[in-house]
Amino acid sequence: MTDQIAEPEVGRSRARKEDARLLTGQTNWTDNIQVAGLLYLAILRSPMAHARIDRIDVSPALERPGVVAAFSGADLADGLGSLPCAWPVTEDIVLPDHPPVAVDEARYAGDPVAVVVARDRYAAADALEAIEVEYTPLPPVLDLEVALTDGAPLVHSDKGTNRCYVWPLQTGEAFDAVRDRAEVTLKRRYHQQRLIPNAMEPRAVVVTPLAASGEFTVYSATQIPHILRVMLSVVTGVPEHKLRVVAPDVGGGFGSKLQVYGEEAIALDVARRLGRPVKWTESRSEGYLATHHGRGMIQDVEIAANRDGRLLGLKVDLLADMGAYLMLVTPGIPILGAFMYPAIYKMDAYEFTCTGVFTTRTPTDAYRGAGRPEATFAIERIMNDLAAELSLDPVELRRHNWIRHEEFPYEQIAGLTYDSGNYEAATDKALELFGYDKLRAEQADRNERGDTVRLGIGVSTYTEMCGLAPSRVLRDLRYAAGGWEAASIRMLPTGKVEVVTGTSPHGQGHETCWSQIAADVLGVPFEDVEVVHGDTKASPQGMDTYGSRSLVVGGTAVHRAATKVVDKARKVAAHLLEASEQDLEFTSGVFSVKGSPEARKTIQEIAFETFSSHDLPDGMEPTINAEHVVDPDNFSYPHGTHLCAVEVDTETGQTRIRSYVCVDDVGRVINPMIVEGQVHGGLAQGIAQALYEEAVYDEDGNLVSGTLADYLVPSAPDLPDFVTDRTETPASTNSLGVKGVGEAGTIASTPAVVNAIVDALRPLGVTDVRMPCTPERVWRAVKEAQA
Repeated sequence: MTDQIAEPEVGRSRARKEDARLLTGQTNWTDNIQVAGLLYLAILRSPMAHARIDRIDVSPALERPGVVAAFSGADLADGLGSLPCAWPVTEDIVLPDHPPVAVDEARYAGDPVAVVVARDRYAAADALEAIEVEYTPLPPVLDLEVALTDGAPLVHSDKGTNRCYVWPLQTGEAFDAVRDRAEVTLKRRYHQQRLIPNAMEPRAVVVTPLAASGEFTVYSATQIPHILRVMLSVVTGVPEHKLRVVAPDVGGGFGSKLQVYGEEAIALDVARRLGRPVKWTESRSEGYLATHHGRGMIQDVEIAANRDGRLLGLKVDLLADMGAYLMLVTPGIPILGAFMYPAIYKMDAYEFTCTGVFTTRTPTDAYRGAGRPEATFAIERIMNDLAAELSLDPVELRRHNWIRHEEFPYEQIAGLTYDSGNYEAATDKALELFGYDKLRAEQADRNERGDTVRLGIGVSTYTEMCGLAPSRVLRDLRYAAGGWEAASIRMLPTGKVEVVTGTSPHGQGHETCWSQIAADVLGVPFEDVEVVHGDTKASPQGMDTYGSRSLVVGGTAVHRAATKVVDKARKVAAHLLEASEQDLEFTSGVFSVKGSPEARKTIQEIAFETFSSHDLPDGMEPTINAEHVVDPDNFSYPHGTHLCAVEVDTETGQTRIRSYVCVDDVGRVINPMIVEGQVHGGLAQGIAQALYEEAVYDEDGNLVSGTLADYLVPSAPDLPDFVTDRTETPASTNSLGVKGVGEAGTIASTPAVVNAIVDALRPLGVTDVRMPCTPERVWRAVKEAQA
């Protein structure tokens, strides 16, 4: 048996187990999968944002070399139902049908209208041009406010409205009452531009049928193999027990692969019709049209306060762009943010209303942070504006209103109970690392000299609800699924360990962290632990990966399952050592009798004894394997303070990030190196929204930023060096004390950067710059303020 180790794994910066195969090209991306007789799908997409399909003829495509089949939406309608929306947020929500392939009407540029199947992908793509389609153009619906006016063109004419839902929340005192007694009120409008996810790996799906038994294996670049299995069964009618879904190595997702896409359902149905395996892989430009978008909303925010800076109330009215259809969790994304607009602050009144609006654009859905970055942006922007109105330092205004560390657990105004936190400690550390006072002094000096290059300092504090889990809370929010997570531990006869998890990673490092957790509990070497995931046959139970839930819920399930293994092994060890369970100590994988350390058994020895079953306690099953399903009672609430210094050239509008410091509190840290990587990645995406990225449509509803040449994704040279650090207040809601980290950097960084830009330009009269803060927009803001 392998020697036991005493040094704890949790808290160590272990190199990721996953990286060896990634770096040496031994990955199994979905598009790498090759099987005998494989056919290839290509999809014809509408070139118009809104059009009636008057005639479609796919037969000319059948004459092209290599083409095996071609289908219109009508051809596929008998085998494909409507794509699912699992989050109907109100009882009277408008839920239009969402055919995977349009039949009568195309509702966004990129809406599928026909499918070609060929022996190679190039033949399939070439044959699309042979399909004959006659369209009658219909008016596009693009402006959220115009869409709600009487007489506006309708995205779904059978529904009679473009209003999808209205979701209200009102807590505490009436906002009108606190506004009446407030000494200061501010109103602001902020725009959250549409963002397009850019995972390194494009979406892909391969379906292999086993005709004799009616079984199908679906390989998909997905974050949600277990949810996908259920939903594909619903959409296609294939019995769930006949479906196996596998998420191989998945090259990033950021929410874009938290989805049940039409292409997955189409591939399954076509494989069923033809009895042949089929593959579809999107091109990068196709993905810009067909992969769901993120953000996309107008935020009208009003804040009420006293002259001393004490907050009294907050009112938020959102118009949220649903796009043309409701995808898996489209309506619920803005609602996740509803509970986060009050952020870390105390107040007496909170009022929130979200109106979902249909437009003739690509549907929106989850994108890294999913509702919480939007909420943090709004409250942190208006807090800075309030500080300027009151002539207060923005940090001091926050100190005056935040929840103090001794007040936890704290029920905030929106109804959530924050279990732990220390905003003071994170902020103090961030200010020290940043050199805040010195930078403020430099800023004052440069402003006094009238420098053309202005220095701005941005402050952003945040907390977020993550570990998306409590099933009863999700029920109350009308979310169709639960939030539990499952794990099992298998002790093999040779002393090695298999951890089976229901979470499905796409770059987060689950294999490494889950190994560390299990190794610590079981007292076995890190190298002896293997993690099994992403396959509904090997890991039949799970709710998958999104909302920074994997460690908080999935990791806790691993921890508790491993604890159950130790408890079972203790019974066998007590029997073999002829001692009572209470007299046994378990340290570093070894059971020993108190006072008689020579009487000992390792957990690996117990595993083999259980395998042989020669001498077990009477009535005990011959296994110490265990499983556990976790359904937490609460979310987890990481928090932190981010500070950004920028230099803005008032003559050109060019913005340069001079320094960036963040101090996050994500509870107990399993692997510091992985946490650091998650924070860095999140910062990159948050800064990208502030400065670079935007999905731009023309007046006809065509996406004009549909390639990497037009849609600006920052690379390493576009980003500054980050100074990151942590404070640690363990969560009290799970046995590991952990909080989520996957989205933290994105949530806090966008307002930090925009606050810095506005802070640099405020002496010139600029109070806002619409994102992304491109040089042109910054320059125009300066010129308009001067005018």
